[in-house]
Amino acid sequence: MVDLKLVIGTKEGKTVQKEIKSPEADVFHGKHLGETVSGDSFGLAGYEFELTGGSDKCGFPMRKGIQEHRKKVMIGAGVGFSGKKRFLNKKKNPRKQKGLLKRRTVCGERITSIIRQVNLKVTKAGSSPLVEVAAEAPAEEAKE
Repeated sequence: MVDLKLVIGTKEGKTVQKEIKSPEADVFHGKHLGETVSGDSFGLAGYEFELTGGSDKCGFPMRKGIQEHRKKVMIGAGVGFSGKKRFLNKKKNPRKQKGLLKRRTVCGERITSIIRQVNLKVTKAGSSPLVEVAAEAPAEEAKE
């Protein structure tokens, strides 16, 4: 497995980023979106996370319900496509057009070797604050 970049969303609305290398990153291999992962396996003791998304090495987003590595799907507004803003009335008030579909490339819901970024949501907090734990990790690596 390769290195992963974790983007962790806290309950306070902040995000924390952490990079993990191969022995720790192997915990995520084969997991699906929506599953829970214990933080003990990659240095965040006491925490429990839910997998909410991610992207692969080319930047294509992960989408729930897709079983293949990459696939072109016809989607409306949602993961992988945000819709278009158009002037729909005379007042020049832009809003999203309803019913707009577009063919977009997305990758599957299972974490494989092509996934580079994983988005996580905290479901159970540990004893120490997450911001301090993530800030200490780069300082420890610099000392070595």
